[in-house]
Amino acid sequence: MADSFGPMHAQGAGGGPHGMDPDMGSSRQEPIRVLVVDDHALFRRGLEIVLAAEEDIQVVGEAGDGAEAVEKAADLLPDIVLMDVRMPKRGGIEACTSIKEVAPSAKIIMLTISDEEADLYDAIKAGATGYLLKEISTDEVATAIRAVADGQSQISPSMASKLLTEFKSMIQRTDERRLVPAPRLTDRELEVLKLVATGMNNRDIAKELFISENTVKNHVRNILEKLQLHSRMEAVVYAMREKILEIR
Repeated sequence: MADSFGPMHAQGAGGGPHGMDPDMGSSRQEPIRVLVVDDHALFRRGLEIVLAAEEDIQVVGEAGDGAEAVEKAADLLPDIVLMDVRMPKRGGIEACTSIKEVAPSAKIIMLTISDEEADLYDAIKAGATGYLLKEISTDEVATAIRAVADGQSQISPSMASKLLTEFKSMIQRTDERRLVPAPRLTDRELEVLKLVATGMNNRDIAKELFISENTVKNHVRNILEKLQLHSRMEAVVYAMREKILEIR
């Protein structure tokens, strides 16, 4: 099953699976509980087999469509929902919003063949923390799950480029002015946010700015608190929409 999803291409917007801290997840006592959602039974089964080999990951349930996913999420309260975008009855993006309501602590990773910018953008707006294409390798799936469980965002590089292009276009199209002043970020926080927007992980940001990884984590946490957001990707969306930072 090692190559059942195709060659490895995906990396994380929060640093990517290969940019993760070596001790990531070392302090976690319980396995990461995963709900697998896909309308193809064979694909679900393949994921279960792959993830069963990971000692720190436990597949606690599966669903074949978005409606069933919401019910299972409410019942199982998983840590991670690994979900397709386009499914019968109820799609993954629509289900994403409902899952966040019934299982607020669950983090959602979209695993899909859809490379449409609209799907990516809508998934993030709906609360997804990751967006990976099914060309990702099986080994990369477990790594992405660990990264998201650790608080990072994951996005395929090709989709990250489309995301930034869409954000830039969105900013250029809108003439609306902010009614409420945006929270003030420090110069250092702005530096960190700009590097987050390029897809760097905490380790790379620390090297770039000559500061410790713990300091980077503190800056990211402060940014999210100031902006009242929940993820790194949401912070980048907000910053570009409010013209706090500019992607050239």
